Amino acid sequence: MKILIINSGSSSVKFQVFEMESEQNLCRGRIENIGPHEGKIITKCRKRGRHVTKRVISSHKQAIEIILETITSSDFKILDSIHDIDAVGHRVVHGGERFAGSCIVNSEMLEAMETCIELAPLHNPPNILGIRVCQEILPNVPQIGVFDTAFHQTMHPESFLYGIPYELYEKHGIRRYGFHGTSHMYCSQEAARLMNRPLDTLKIITCHLGNGASIAAVKHGKSIDTTMGFTPLEGLVMGTRCGDLDPAIVPFLIEKEHLDHDGINRLLNKESGVYGLAGIDSYDMRDILKAAEQGHRRSDLAVRIYCHRIQKYIGAFMAELGGADGIVFTGGVGENNPIIRELALNGLDFMGIELDADRNERLETELISRGRVQVFVISTNEELVIAREARKLVLEAADLKSV
Repeated sequence: MKILIINSGSSSVKFQVFEMESEQNLCRGRIENIGPHEGKIITKCRKRGRHVTKRVISSHKQAIEIILETITSSDFKILDSIHDIDAVGHRVVHGGERFAGSCIVNSEMLEAMETCIELAPLHNPPNILGIRVCQEILPNVPQIGVFDTAFHQTMHPESFLYGIPYELYEKHGIRRYGFHGTSHMYCSQEAARLMNRPLDTLKIITCHLGNGASIAAVKHGKSIDTTMGFTPLEGLVMGTRCGDLDPAIVPFLIEKEHLDHDGINRLLNKESGVYGLAGIDSYDMRDILKAAEQGHRRSDLAVRIYCHRIQKYIGAFMAELGGADGIVFTGGVGENNPIIRELALNGLDFMGIELDADRNERLETELISRGRVQVFVISTNEELVIAREARKLVLEAADLKSV
């Protein structure tokens, strides 16, 4: 079975092709700068390596047509024809409460997805557009929606409700939804595999640390709490996002800094986090750590605040889980930065978390601890999760037809 993965953004489309019998990635790439100006087509395949071309790509439909032409062309020959595609898996950022799992997309499902647009106005519209385009170009191929929020729909009300009037939850759906769900799902499954233990017997804390960052408490394979909330702004200090904040600060800043809706939104989402704290022209943790090592005081402070928030949530989730069997670091920062991992876990020996300094420095090592709680560095693979979900749903549908 061959599955095409589409991640449709506002001005870009990312794609991957998987052969599911071996779960082998055959090809990956992205199309950037969709619109009236020159765009870029970047493709990386095992047989041909990395290839870049430039041209005007006027629409998402044209972008997906280019993807299909590329993976069936004689130069790449990933597939003999588009008829070899057994399913298309789509990343959808927000599924609200309607979607607690992945689904085969039909007209009813699309209508339900559109009701979630107000919860993710920047992300859901292009996600849905990608599905509609694929339905048009590949009308006989199952389209599968996989939602970032679905994994966290197993949280209980005491974890997902806020301390505001309950009627506002009923009226507007204001609650903690959580994000990075496919990453947290994959990493908890991989941790169980590495421990050679059934996932449904384990308590795991997964730390997805990138420009956007979140931590999840996963009990017996199900998310019971997570740091991101109604939006991806809540929780950890991130690259440019503030994370947890006293709500009274918002009207205070609006008054004192004379900010409108767009201004306060830009401040909290684009100008805060380690970027705002460090005061250098970068939100890349590598640049901030380098500045800290050179004696830049605010950069050092930004790193310490970033790691303190991670440690605080690990401790909170240890309490909520009643201890943990494993902790996972993933994402661009989590996978590649031993200093951040060391600072985040420093002083947690009393919880059974003992970092092995030598293993932590060797990036090729998955297990980096020697204590009772096993700590892993795992490269996340959200696209493979989407492909697995698509395969499962297609096979289940085929079984139902045969009954």
